[in-house]
Amino acid sequence: MRIDIITLFPEMCDTVLNESVIGRARKKGIMEIVCHQLRDFAFDKHKRVDDSTYGGGMGMLMMAEPIALCFEDICAQLGKKPHFIYLSPKGKTLDQKKVRELAGYDNLCLLCGHYEGVDQRVLDMYVDEEISIGDYVLTGGELPALVLTDSVCRMIPGVLSDDLCFEEESHYNGLLEYPQYTKPAEWRGIAVPEVLLSGHHANIEKWRRASSVSETARLRPDMLDTAELSDKEKEQLKKGTGYN
Repeated sequence: MRIDIITLFPEMCDTVLNESVIGRARKKGIMEIVCHQLRDFAFDKHKRVDDSTYGGGMGMLMMAEPIALCFEDICAQLGKKPHFIYLSPKGKTLDQKKVRELAGYDNLCLLCGHYEGVDQRVLDMYVDEEISIGDYVLTGGELPALVLTDSVCRMIPGVLSDDLCFEEESHYNGLLEYPQYTKPAEWRGIAVPEVLLSGHHANIEKWRRASSVSETARLRPDMLDTAELSDKEKEQLKKGTGYN
């Protein structure tokens, strides 16, 4: 997979994406991430990429032409059009289902907005979808782009040590992850659940599934509406949490 990021702050993005799991995967060549300085595609000596908005109003707007030129250059490099995403507070909220979908693309291109946003014409002409990481506004699109990149890249085979690293975690299967514990077996008077010390793998898996369902009911009951639950689990939830 290759991800291209169009940004005013490529160094900021590379600093984060060169570290930890994603950084190691980049060095191994498991995926390619290329950060493009949008100002390189400006067409005046001041490298301006923004201007005032028609109709008045506060703030500046990112111009269409530098973005178009940068995106067209990326398309030329790839020999095809990548799936183009604008990180925007108006977009659909990113969730694990969308992450899994995006991980299926060979090429993604992410546009980081700034100021008051982006000229609508370039969005209409090139962008495939707008994605938000939450119902709040940030100073720029770099942090959302980094969140999306991290969440997608860790789904790529070879990035994590084993697929189980993400298949058993929160949101992957529509539920929150079960509680986890490490040594010591008792800490400040609180003991690890006995079943986890038993070595009985079937019972451990049964406990983890039940705990995952109960954690979801306690912390994110809204997720239960779409989770795949057995009839027995649904009945237990009705009795224990009032879920219906």
